[in-house]
Amino acid sequence: MDFDNAKRLVTFIFAGFAVLELVRGRFWFREQTSRKDLILDVAGTTVLPVLVVPLIFTLASALAEGIVPDSAGMLAWLPSGVMFGLLLLVDDLTQYGWHRLSHSSWLYPLHRAHHSAGYLSVRVVYRNHLIYYLFMPGLWLSGVAIYWGFGGVYAVYVVLKMTVIIGAHSSVAWDAPLYDRFPRLMWVVERLISTPATHSAHHGLHESDGITHYKGNYGNFLFLWDVLFGTAHITRKRPETFGIEGLEHVTWVQELLVPTAARRKSCAAARSSEPL
Repeated sequence: MDFDNAKRLVTFIFAGFAVLELVRGRFWFREQTSRKDLILDVAGTTVLPVLVVPLIFTLASALAEGIVPDSAGMLAWLPSGVMFGLLLLVDDLTQYGWHRLSHSSWLYPLHRAHHSAGYLSVRVVYRNHLIYYLFMPGLWLSGVAIYWGFGGVYAVYVVLKMTVIIGAHSSVAWDAPLYDRFPRLMWVVERLISTPATHSAHHGLHESDGITHYKGNYGNFLFLWDVLFGTAHITRKRPETFGIEGLEHVTWVQELLVPTAARRKSCAAARSSEPL
């Protein structure tokens, strides 16, 4: 599989989950959706994956060549399994760290848009401030890895990763009916990858509900990182409410383009935690 086919497959998977939400009546969330939400959802789903990520990969290739001249494909000899394992470290583990760091008060404005929606759906998968992705170390390291020969393995890796991430954000909980049917298997699954239950807890509105855990469950592809680093919270339940209180004064421009404009007020409402 090449990278272009991987992008098309991820788009198809995203569309599939969106259609499933539409059929189940869990896509529009009209009562919770504002004009600002629509702008952020559309901008996130179009500008970020279509323009920002390709830009990072292009610059990362130039960076890789600058670090080691004439190095295109120099690691292509590595076994596919080794490449996949390295991608889990340079992309997914670093994204766990970046995500966790982004819940500190000084970086939260870059990530706030992802949590400000009063709903959880595939609509918010890519919803973040533009700078959030520009500084994501995993994207830069992945771009370098692709230039050095990881392209074919990365195509498979990103399809698997994005399938998990899209499914974890979906308003249709694919995991819910499986806990009773396959309890032992799901015990492993929910500790290995992100699920709708564990990730929805990270987006909950009120920690007092016993389900919401916005100071953890940072894993994107692998939830294993949360298990290993002590930030996991597993209840197999889904919060009833999502979002952040007290952001009525924050505009979509501030959420998407100018995070520092409302930094002091937004951080008070962010309920963020300083990284350990």
